[in-house]
Amino acid sequence: MNNNQNVSETFLKNASELSALYVEDNLDVAKVAQKLLKLFISKIDHAANGEKALSKFKSKSYDLILTDINMPKMNGIELIENIREFDPHIPIIVVSAHGEQEYMFKAIQAGIDGFILKPLEPEQFKRVLFKAIEKTLIYKEHNKNLSILKQYQDITNKSSIISKTDPSGIITFVNENFLKVSEYEENELIGRSHAVIRHPDNPKEFFKDLWYTISKKKESWEGVIKNLSKSGKPYYVKTVIKPLLDDKGKVLEYIALRNDISEIMSEKKQLISSLESNNNAILIMIQIENFDILDKFYDTKTVEKIEHIYGTTLLNHMPHNQAFKKIYTLGDGCFAISEDFDKLVAQYPELDVEKQLHKFIKNTRNSTIKLENIDYDISVVVSYSIGTKNLYENVRYGIEKAIDENKNLIFANNLMKEAQKNAKNNIETIQMVKKALDDSKIISFFQPIIDNNTKKVIKYESLVRLINENGEVISPYFFLDVSKKGSYYTKITNRVIENSFLILDHIKDNVSINISVLDIENDAIREKLITLVTKPQYKGRVTFELLEDEHIKDYRKVREFIRLVKDVGNAKIAIDDFGSGYSNFERLLIYSPDILKIDGSLIKNIENDEFSRNLVETIVVFAKKQGIKTIAEFVENENIYNILTALGVDYSQGYYFGKPEKLI
Repeated sequence: MNNNQNVSETFLKNASELSALYVEDNLDVAKVAQKLLKLFISKIDHAANGEKALSKFKSKSYDLILTDINMPKMNGIELIENIREFDPHIPIIVVSAHGEQEYMFKAIQAGIDGFILKPLEPEQFKRVLFKAIEKTLIYKEHNKNLSILKQYQDITNKSSIISKTDPSGIITFVNENFLKVSEYEENELIGRSHAVIRHPDNPKEFFKDLWYTISKKKESWEGVIKNLSKSGKPYYVKTVIKPLLDDKGKVLEYIALRNDISEIMSEKKQLISSLESNNNAILIMIQIENFDILDKFYDTKTVEKIEHIYGTTLLNHMPHNQAFKKIYTLGDGCFAISEDFDKLVAQYPELDVEKQLHKFIKNTRNSTIKLENIDYDISVVVSYSIGTKNLYENVRYGIEKAIDENKNLIFANNLMKEAQKNAKNNIETIQMVKKALDDSKIISFFQPIIDNNTKKVIKYESLVRLINENGEVISPYFFLDVSKKGSYYTKITNRVIENSFLILDHIKDNVSINISVLDIENDAIREKLITLVTKPQYKGRVTFELLEDEHIKDYRKVREFIRLVKDVGNAKIAIDDFGSGYSNFERLLIYSPDILKIDGSLIKNIENDEFSRNLVETIVVFAKKQGIKTIAEFVENENIYNILTALGVDYSQGYYFGKPEKLI
């Protein structure tokens, strides 16, 4: 499991522990929205109008609010304004119809964190929801970190960023740390207000509240402020501002102590913050190619060193390296560069981004990282986007698309639309799988495997199928890979195992079951299979077809499983799709198979393709020398069957002998 998966699982786990209040007077819309919400958040309350919602909010703690605008008794705008009086931080999302767009400005003024248009689109709903959840989790984490930072503030002022102002808010003093983080000279700050370093992302109401607290209430104010350095870089400071009073309670001056907490913010957050501060930015994302393989070959420290060395030397490979300044390290061999595109073009009018990046990729490929006894050649995949909207999402998806399409460089503008479409399809597929599991519509079809000498059935292969709401039979091609991204794959595997062993109770023949390395590495599934093949009625009647997989984490578990099912259950082991994909003769040493299933891509062309015929013949000769049986898939006609028989293939499977179908 890579770091991205760890982060994703932690995010979803933390999100599931949050509580949400959903305010909607339309019960049909509420049901749809709550169904989507429950995919990520388990504790959800519903209120039919703003008045009831406010009552619930005052009596119970929530982490997230979703509200309609046009509602009886109290509308969404009034509700948001009331909530903000109690809690200025809680994320609020407006769920609005197109006809309510005239209220959007009021909603933004009231302090919302996002809006979702009706009718609800799952991908938009998920994207806006994730941003709000992310804000909640970050806020919780920040509170924890800021509490720790406060303790350090009390120890020494040397680590603090300090400024003083007169009663009117004019700066009278700044310390060295202030000058360093803000990048201003002292004479550029003294005599001015703190507005010079304020980031435009901060709402005006934020500073009104701050000023009211320290000047009218004459109380200390604490919080996190987003500032902007002289060079335009955003930074975050945890701030305490205290009014100093004379003996009559009159304000003499204000003193502010700050700690720079930009490093606490993840580099991804810093990057996104930087993008938000640019009107027209260029974002370049660089992914070390095959980083997951690098992660397997070397220990963690070595991988971290390689990643660090490349990150610190990355700009050396860029022809115009002086044009780029900040590198963001995003983890798992991924880096990003972002600049103000208009300034970049103004400074380097001759700059051709596409050519620069092609040269960068070539320069990287021609370089070598030397680390002790390791010489590691780096190759990268690059995605870039220019503009204002969805830059991060575009380039992130661009990296995935470039890897899938075996490209080194991709221009990623507007790729989010494609990603949204794919995500929507994935959500619909997951929902289809969930319903099929709930309704017992994950079933097994069985296809006969015949002995080439006798043409008699010697066993059946169990093949998973899904029956959708329309009664259509869906191939695993359309749902199995998507299911692996969630928790449903294991449930599907368990259902296939149950179906396969159930059929053994009703037929005299044997059954062949497809299992992946992912299944074997799952302790519960592995123990279940070992227990079942041990039962007397199933001994010697089961073949496990091992699906090829390049992501084997534990060869020891695979070998141990094979040894056990052979010893205790007299089971057979077959390697599926042999002759293509990741299949190789080295796997034979690991699996010690009884059977090789020759990949169908070789069989279906065997009549006219001499190479396919020669390759099949080579596999058969090798298998016979090793005492391994062979099965040919995709046997579609008599001519193919005759060729295979002449080559010495032991068994055949395909439509010529029978299609997959129910047996009971």
